Amino acid sequence: MKTPPLPNLADPIARRWLMFVVVSAILLAAVVGFAGAVAERRATVDLSRQAQASATLHAAVLRSELAKHRSLPFILAQDPDVAEVLRSGDPQGLAAMNRKLETLSGGTSAAVIYVLNARGMTIAASNWREPTSFVGSDYSFRPYFKEAKADGAAELFALGTVSRRPGLFMSRRVEGPQGLLGVVVVKVEFEALEAEWSAAEPAFAADPRGVILVTSVPAWRFSTLNPLPRPEQQRLRAEHRFGDAPFEVLKASPLPVAGHAPTLTSISPPDQGENRYMAASADLGAVGWTVYTLTPVGAALRTAISGARAIALLAGLATCAVAAALLRWRGQATVRAARQEAARLELEARVQERTAELRQTNQRLTVEIEERRRVEAHVHVMQDELVQSNKLATLGQIAAGVAHEINQPVAAIRAYADNAAAFLDRSDDKTAKANLGLISGLTERIGLITDELRAFARKSSAPAAPVALREAVDGALLLVGPRLRQQGVRVIRDEADEAARVMAERFRLEQVLVNLLQNALEALDGHADPEIRVQVSVKRSQVRILVADNGPGVAPEAAKTLFTPFATTKPRGLGLGLVISRDIVAEFGGELSLEAGPGGARFLMSLPKARS
Repeated sequence: MKTPPLPNLADPIARRWLMFVVVSAILLAAVVGFAGAVAERRATVDLSRQAQASATLHAAVLRSELAKHRSLPFILAQDPDVAEVLRSGDPQGLAAMNRKLETLSGGTSAAVIYVLNARGMTIAASNWREPTSFVGSDYSFRPYFKEAKADGAAELFALGTVSRRPGLFMSRRVEGPQGLLGVVVVKVEFEALEAEWSAAEPAFAADPRGVILVTSVPAWRFSTLNPLPRPEQQRLRAEHRFGDAPFEVLKASPLPVAGHAPTLTSISPPDQGENRYMAASADLGAVGWTVYTLTPVGAALRTAISGARAIALLAGLATCAVAAALLRWRGQATVRAARQEAARLELEARVQERTAELRQTNQRLTVEIEERRRVEAHVHVMQDELVQSNKLATLGQIAAGVAHEINQPVAAIRAYADNAAAFLDRSDDKTAKANLGLISGLTERIGLITDELRAFARKSSAPAAPVALREAVDGALLLVGPRLRQQGVRVIRDEADEAARVMAERFRLEQVLVNLLQNALEALDGHADPEIRVQVSVKRSQVRILVADNGPGVAPEAAKTLFTPFATTKPRGLGLGLVISRDIVAEFGGELSLEAGPGGARFLMSLPKARS
């Protein structure tokens, strides 16, 4: 058989390579452009997030600075020394007050603290030693004096009439028995804060009118974000608040509204060669100011776009190189395709086989997981039942004592009722009512005991929540009270920190306390001068409850297996009380342990403190 001549492949190959070059150039351009757009969008989102975080941080710092100083005029307004100086005007008292204000100013970093009398005249000031002392100056024209005099408190940002330095004036009215005595004023300056801001991106705080008050760019101070009406400008100048400020509008557009997402902003003229920023804002709260930060975006966007385009170009060139190699090997495509097809079929068969195995394995795992979940659910149910059984067993131990505790008021009720009937027969209504009142008190006592028993016996699985520790301790002592009195055990409580609130569930916490108290009572059985101490202490975020007795203590061998299930030293004990108690405390996020100490057993329970 004669072999047919090979066709001329030069033209088709040339056309194929020409098409490959054209398509590769178009795809490279599209990929590079798309990568740049995606990088710009992602960088913008990152800058927006960064700018908002920066604005929030700046606002928090400024809010903290204001809060630190806002309490100072309030405290001074309540100071009896200030009221006495305003009433008497004693020269020695004024000298002492000057020194006191000087010390306070240095300790709190306030720019100046001064006291005005009812006429607005300064009688004492922290800068009394300086040439610019406020002593003797009349500030009755200042709005912060007028507003504090009328409303009790005022805040005003303004230039100082003597120092010509901007700051926030916080004032408080000082009351006397006959009414107004004067006004206490604290001036806060923000130079240190502005210096910290200037180390990062531009930032400033504006009042509700849009006047820039605190800024890292001094040239922007008293500029406005929006044009101020001329009457408003004249009023501000008449109040000597901002000196001769021209109230020029800061050419930054647009700026975000407080609470809205950051926006790209342009500043004209450019600041330090940069005119594009990511502007973010944060509301300062009650003072009414808004904090703005301007994060430069030019360099960041250029870097992100250039890097993405370079990576996309390199990836595209690598892809084109691979495609060119594949195109070059196209001549051997028939044999390679046949081999690849056979390999593909074989691979598919293996994949199908492996997939079937994996599917079977997955089904088995699903069954095992479901079985494990059922077992875990059953374990949780059994654990809850075990806790409830322990609670009921404990309740059974204290039932006899509680029955005796209830029997006494019941007998008394019977006697008082018989007496009341006799007094009614004698028409002695007053004495009969007194007996009925005693019966009411006794029934209330019985109700308190039975309510505590019913609540203690109730099955509870509520999540941990803030619980008043004193209520839990009182409930536990109420339940074991009869046995305490029967054995003559003295209970010593350190109630200083019992007002603390812990994260727990009250009745399960009572169950733990009752278990610990029961153990202590059993240890003290037959002991001379028995004593149980319940001590509560608060350390940072933890509340520690110590239950200790002066009994024989826990033997070292028993201490090793104290929290091991079914390990017990009691003749009729199951060895589960402490194990269940520790599990309950662990559910609350705490820890129960035996603490080494002199004499007796000391059990320490640590619980997380509830946030107020």
